Amino acid sequence: MSDTPDSGMPHSLRRFRSEALGRGIPSADVERWLGLARRCADLSPEEDGPVVGRLGGPVMLPPGVAVPANSFTSMGRSYEMPYHLIADLDLAALPEDATDLPMPPDGHLLLFAVPGLDGATGAAVYVPAGTTVEERRVEYHYDPGDHLASLDFDNELRGELRLKPNASLPNHEIADDEVTVDTAEHPRAEELRAVWEEIWAEERRVYKWSHLQIGGYASDAEGWGDPVVDCARESAEPGSLQDWVLLAEWSPAMTGLEMATMYWAMRREDLVVLRFDRTAVTMYANP
Repeated sequence: MSDTPDSGMPHSLRRFRSEALGRGIPSADVERWLGLARRCADLSPEEDGPVVGRLGGPVMLPPGVAVPANSFTSMGRSYEMPYHLIADLDLAALPEDATDLPMPPDGHLLLFAVPGLDGATGAAVYVPAGTTVEERRVEYHYDPGDHLASLDFDNELRGELRLKPNASLPNHEIADDEVTVDTAEHPRAEELRAVWEEIWAEERRVYKWSHLQIGGYASDAEGWGDPVVDCARESAEPGSLQDWVLLAEWSPAMTGLEMATMYWAMRREDLVVLRFDRTAVTMYANP
């Protein structure tokens, strides 16, 4: 995304350009860095754009499609711990150019997660348009001492998700498999990332409700690096790191998860062929 002139550029990128130039970074370096920008969709009950989904349940799935769950065995018995539905997105309501992703033109995308502080898991389920669905009753049986038992998903994950078109820049090194390349291609990369980090922090005001980002760059959590790279490395078939894209980023704003961020990522080629079962998930948390 290399939007010029300014009139066609999101407010956040216009601020970035102005601030970077004001700090004496050469115009050529600023414009080259702006060429890395990716379209993304910010979704929150607090935006004023069109409704493109909702937070939380009900869980609506086709007959025969199981609610994603963790399977484990204890004392010779097998157990299933279902994931929580974080968001249900109506892809027909999401404009085609809202993100940098080759998203399906319609149908629903359901994002599930178990945001445990000692280990998080998640999944994405795509329900094609016109598919018969039924509401699932999902029960959770956490041990009283489990952190997840204290989270109020029913009351804190609710509300319509409204769209704010946006764009993002990287605030982490750009990885080409095991080699970072942005310093060589962009000698002012560290300064440019610092400018964007400040702009991003101000633009992303503190939301009262959970919000999501669809597409774009995943935000770095306190210098941990690119979460999409972490997702790729956790996958059974990572392939090239350059093939991976951010599907969604969730900032919970829930009591007990204030310092957490969850990421869903997948290979672009899997997204094209609707292999959402290959989505990988990671979470950053600072308890």
